[in-house]
Amino acid sequence: MEGLIISAVNPRVAELLRSPSLLLAFGFGSGLAPKAPGTFGTIAAIPLWLLLAQLPQLTTLFIVALSAVAGVAICGRAADKLGVHDHGGIVWDEFVGFWVTMAFLPLNYVTIVLGFILFRLFDIFKPWPISWLDKHVGGGLGIMIDDVVAGLAAGSCAWLLYFLWLGTL
Repeated sequence: MEGLIISAVNPRVAELLRSPSLLLAFGFGSGLAPKAPGTFGTIAAIPLWLLLAQLPQLTTLFIVALSAVAGVAICGRAADKLGVHDHGGIVWDEFVGFWVTMAFLPLNYVTIVLGFILFRLFDIFKPWPISWLDKHVGGGLGIMIDDVVAGLAAGSCAWLLYFLWLGTL
């Protein structure tokens, strides 16, 4: 069953449940949203971030880095199964990108909202170098790298805005 190509048009929940790589790639089902799956994937990443942020920061950073590295394989395998390079429903990259955004920010409602908005803007509009990476890097790495860089850009902007707005971190 693992090697089967699944319909790229409309994978079903049952197909996700039979494949751990698809289940993760589709963000535990959040990527099945008919409209804006990346936004739904980012929303689904928030509760997991709230749990991750309770850990010591070094542990959190290790888990985020491990999730990014594992994401290359997860997203690559899902793309192969679906027969589509970067299917819109693959949202593990949004999970990791949001976590990267939040990694150096204090945990509060302001930073979560700010991080969410900035990450989605960087992910959707893809300014350079994010757009270059999106177009020129293939496979699972290509699916992941633009979101990781979008997360770094969004996190940097969020940190700066938060610091300027409140005067302290």
